[in-house]
Amino acid sequence: MVGRLIEMFANRTNGIDPTPGFFIIGAPKCGTTSLAAWLGEHPNVYVTPIKEPRYFSSDIGNQRTRTREEYTRLFCGVRPEHKAIGEASTTYLFSKNAVQRIEDFNPRARYIVMLRNPVDMAYSLHEQHIRSGNEDIDDFQEAWRLSEERREGLMTPDGCMDSTLLDYKSWCLLGQQLKRIYEIVSRERVLVLLLDDMKVNPGVEYRRVLSFLGVPDDERKQFPIYNPAREWRTKWLGRTTRHLARSVAWAKHISHILPNRSFGLVSSLQKVNSKQRRRPELSQDLRRELEDFFYDDTLLLEQVIGRQLPHCNVGRDTKSLSSK
Repeated sequence: MVGRLIEMFANRTNGIDPTPGFFIIGAPKCGTTSLAAWLGEHPNVYVTPIKEPRYFSSDIGNQRTRTREEYTRLFCGVRPEHKAIGEASTTYLFSKNAVQRIEDFNPRARYIVMLRNPVDMAYSLHEQHIRSGNEDIDDFQEAWRLSEERREGLMTPDGCMDSTLLDYKSWCLLGQQLKRIYEIVSRERVLVLLLDDMKVNPGVEYRRVLSFLGVPDDERKQFPIYNPAREWRTKWLGRTTRHLARSVAWAKHISHILPNRSFGLVSSLQKVNSKQRRRPELSQDLRRELEDFFYDDTLLLEQVIGRQLPHCNVGRDTKSLSSK
């Protein structure tokens, strides 16, 4: 720990400013993990070793770093070659106070927002919460219809860190969330990416990000997908290893009581206990219910970003953006 603190002090005295300048702020299940991993391998980009520090979203009870000191320690690895320094926390877009707190911290910060069809996002977010242990209702339709109760702190599993995490309806109102960002931050400091575009041509979107961050193209050719849909073979073991992984990450990168090197034991356990699966398609009736719910917000989102969401029938009527 002392060595890491000395290293941080040396960085500052050597003229290295480890202040984060960019933030991948969400939305969850929209490709943020993959983008953060790609950027973290760029020689001129520094991304915190812990994804989702969630320091600035103090209104949501799942922060991984709660003090300025804890947060600052995540950036002790910044080197002179790192021209862009940042982190990824998908709670920041949904949070009511995160972006303003970031602006107070760094008024020149740049933001990357990743979006997708809200219907698919809600379905995928439910699966993620099952895997993380926040959700105990396997049936998505039942969980979806409990959103209001969860918003009020009711019907919440014991293992859930914050009941609002299970308010699927509110988390996927992307139009409202992006509009709120633009009320605080000028558009030239916000880059919006769509998951559909990332899937079709990840190289083009990746280079857009590099240009936005002001770093050279590293000629990356491979764009592996991180954090795909998975489920635990054994739930209790999965949740145990997940908590263990978080504890090890804390010990390495925040408290610094463990060395930074990794033996891969926990990740190997998680890999053995995981299996990828393709979730069944939503029923037509349930999909229509979600499309109706997101109708107005999707129109707002499309107006804010100036284009229609690819492969999304939510919010379609006889008037299209192209005809306005």
